[in-house]
Amino acid sequence: MSSGKVLLGLLAGVTAGALAGLLFAPEKGAKTRKNIASKGEDYLDSLKKKFDTLLNAVNEKVEKAKDEVTDYAEKVKEEVSDYAEKKMSKQK
Repeated sequence: MSSGKVLLGLLAGVTAGALAGLLFAPEKGAKTRKNIASKGEDYLDSLKKKFDTLLNAVNEKVEKAKDEVTDYAEKVKEEVSDYAEKKMSKQK
C-alpha cells in the first residue's frame, strides 16, 4: 500500500474521530459548530502543509531524474560522436 494512501486514511480517521467527538460533546450548538469550523481549518492547514511537502519531494525527484536523463543523453551523444569520428578517420 502506498504511503500516500496510508496518510490519507490516517487523516480521514483523525478527522472523523475529532468530528464525532465534537458532535457528541455536551456543548451548545453554536459553540460546537465553531469548534468544528476551527478544527476543520486546522486539519486543512495541516493537509496543505503535507501536500506541499509531498509536492516538493516529487518535484525534487523529477528534477533529479531530468538531470540524470540529460547527463545520460550527453554521454550517449559524445559516444556516438566519437564512434562517427573513428569511422570517418578509418575511411580516409
